Amino acid sequence: MAEISKKTLLEVKNLSKSFGDLRVLKDISMEVEQSEVISIIGPSGSGKSTFLRCLTMLEKIDGGSIAYCGETAVTSESGTVCYAAKSDLRRIQGYFGLVFQNFNLFPHYTALQNITDAPIHVQKRDKQEVMAEAAALLKKMGLSDKGDYYPYQLSGGQQQRVAIARALAMKPEILFFDEPTSALDPISTLKVEELCTELKRKYTIVIVTHNMQQAMRIADRTAFFLHGRIEEEGPTERIFNNPQNEKTREYIGGQFG
Repeated sequence: MAEISKKTLLEVKNLSKSFGDLRVLKDISMEVEQSEVISIIGPSGSGKSTFLRCLTMLEKIDGGSIAYCGETAVTSESGTVCYAAKSDLRRIQGYFGLVFQNFNLFPHYTALQNITDAPIHVQKRDKQEVMAEAAALLKKMGLSDKGDYYPYQLSGGQQQRVAIARALAMKPEILFFDEPTSALDPISTLKVEELCTELKRKYTIVIVTHNMQQAMRIADRTAFFLHGRIEEEGPTERIFNNPQNEKTREYIGGQFG
C-alpha cells in the first residue's frame, strides 16, 4: 500500500542565533509534518526555548530560514536576514499558537477576555462567533464556570488551560508549548498532558520539555538538543530505548542534565 504523504507545516533550514559572542543555535534544521507531536529535550542552556522563540518571531535570527506551510517567514539566502513584509508576516503568524511556561495571561482581563481579545482585535473576526467559540473552548477545558474569573482567581493549572484555549482560539495549524507544565503540580500536569493527547488528533504540536517521561507519553518524535545543536532526532521510542548518539544515551541515563 502506498504511503500517504503528509503536509509539511514547518521547515527550518540552518537556523543560527547568537547573543553577543555566545552562539546559542548552530545551523539547526528541522521539518514538522501535519498531525505529529515533536518533543524537544535537552539540558538547560542547550537552546530549546530560544529555538521556539525564533520560530515564533519573538527573537530575530542571525541566519537560516523559516517557512510555514510553504510560505517563507524569514530567510538569509541573499546573505542578509530578510523577514517577510509585515502584512505577510501577520498572516504567517496565524499558522501557529504559543503556550508559555508562565501562562502570560493579561492580568486585567477575565479568562473569557483573554481568549477572545486577539481573534476580535487582531484577526478582526465576528465578535458573536468568537464569543461562542470561546465559550465552547472553556467548556472543553473544564472551565465553563470560570469565564468571568481573573487570572489571580485561578489556579496555575486553570491558568494554563486558559492559555491553551487562547492559543486554540486563533485557529492555528501548529501549537508550540514551552515547558507548559514546569510550574504545575502533578494533578494539573496530568490534565494538561491529557489535553495535549486529545489535541494531537487535530493539531500538530511542538513541545519543549525537561520532563522526559512526559516526552515519552505524548510525543511521536523527539529531538535532543545540546550546545545549540540537534545531537539526535528520531521516533520517540527509539530515542529513549535505543539512542544512537553517545551524548543522548548519557543525557537520558541521567549522567548530566
